[in-house]
Amino acid sequence: MANRRVGSAMGLAAAVAVLSLSASSAAQTASQAVEGATHAAPAGRPWNPPRTPDGQPDIQGVWNRRVPDMAGYALEGGHNEAHLLLSAGCAQGIVGCERSSEEIEAEVTRRRSQRGTIIVDPPDGKVPYQPWAAAKRQDITANHTNPRGPGDIDPQSRCFLGGVPRVTYQEITGMQIDQVPGNVILTYEFNHAYRRIPLDGRPHVGAAIKLWMGDSRGRWEGNTLVVDVTNHTDRTWFDVIGTFHSDALHVVERYTLVDSATIHYESTITDPKVFTRPWTIAFPLIRNTERGFEHLEMACHEGERSFGLMLHQ
Repeated sequence: MANRRVGSAMGLAAAVAVLSLSASSAAQTASQAVEGATHAAPAGRPWNPPRTPDGQPDIQGVWNRRVPDMAGYALEGGHNEAHLLLSAGCAQGIVGCERSSEEIEAEVTRRRSQRGTIIVDPPDGKVPYQPWAAAKRQDITANHTNPRGPGDIDPQSRCFLGGVPRVTYQEITGMQIDQVPGNVILTYEFNHAYRRIPLDGRPHVGAAIKLWMGDSRGRWEGNTLVVDVTNHTDRTWFDVIGTFHSDALHVVERYTLVDSATIHYESTITDPKVFTRPWTIAFPLIRNTERGFEHLEMACHEGERSFGLMLHQ
């Protein structure tokens, strides 16, 4: 079996709220991308990929996102020092830490320099909140490390599903793509999450049905899989610090196969109840070519006790 990460089922995000001592968010512009990643889809002649038996461009495999280290913590960019320590591999009170203080310091320094945002539109890299929504998000952010109640705690940190598009850029996991006739299947390591995307043009489920992962319908436009996602619950967030949306959220994803090892991922987000305009995130997905790699689950609910600790720290 391939070498795998070993981590608590809580995931990094859950421990942030327990260990964080202070929050100092630092929003960055869209030009500050993670080293080696690009926001724009590469130019050049379209690649002619192999096809599945039913004619789909073959995008099957395990894919890892290339985003700034803090994208799942603060979508617009930023971090707090406790989260940096935790994501670097150790923090005060973490059992089994085997990294030296020099190693931790070097990793924290590297991660501090990678606070970019994956928001490519608007150009300033900010979520275009309506004034009331911006004030609500700020209130949650100010209290997320010392929560007053469940409303200040990231739902994913409480082991709920992350929702779309967060499931694609969250810090913890990669994803596997499988294709069967008429469908694309996405499975994620974290918390048993999966999506079945029909390609047959069927309508979305009824508007009254709200789902943690939304309701996905797909179609192919050349080498691009376009996925229309509706029927979202309003209980998912875009990050740990409270970047929220309403149940009117509408997401259109575009998975463009650039070459055999790269998918350009783009997601346009609309919510007239909360945002002043649509906005877009983008980043590359890189094929995992590790020999013998096995896509495993990271369970969250079993034995999860972080929620109580967050409220009684």
